[in-house]
Amino acid sequence: MLQKLYDRCLDLARHKLSKPLLAFISFVESSFFPIPPDIMIVPMVLAKKEDFIKIFLIATIFSVLGGIFGYLLGNMFLEFSMSIIEFYSYEDKVFELQDKLSNKAGLVFWIGTLFLAGFTPLPYKVFTITSGFIGFNIHIFILISLISRGLRFFIVSYLSMKFGNKFEILLKKDGFKWFTIIGILIVLIGLALYFYFK
Repeated sequence: MLQKLYDRCLDLARHKLSKPLLAFISFVESSFFPIPPDIMIVPMVLAKKEDFIKIFLIATIFSVLGGIFGYLLGNMFLEFSMSIIEFYSYEDKVFELQDKLSNKAGLVFWIGTLFLAGFTPLPYKVFTITSGFIGFNIHIFILISLISRGLRFFIVSYLSMKFGNKFEILLKKDGFKWFTIIGILIVLIGLALYFYFK
């Protein structure tokens, strides 16, 4: 089923209404849909390289809006939200987070986790819903989502424009690994700066 959805998203990237469709996929991916917008971003940029900024902005803005929708789902529709979280097998972790957020260290931990969820191939929708469920500060949530999603989609759009098919092959082969490594490095640098200036 996931392969069919993946192939369908690739087809949508070639559609004449690809930009509105990218906006839709970016929105729903942040709250429940399993296929990331990157699948559409790469072929769209390859087809029209001069639009890479526009494509990155569409993916970022609508992904963050979808994240806010996911946050509201977690905050107001608990039973439905938990069914999504259970689908990704993260239900045990949700309740552990409530205890961790009771102190400053827990807050820093969740900011780092939320960034990684937005930047790496982790299921971002699980963390948008969980943020609403645990009542995480929505202003910080939006800021971190903008930074993480924006950085990720800019890198994908820019490198697709710069290196074309070579980057597409690299992304399919080692994308998970490299985005995870870069994301962890960014979080570690952020933590080091936080504790240094604390």
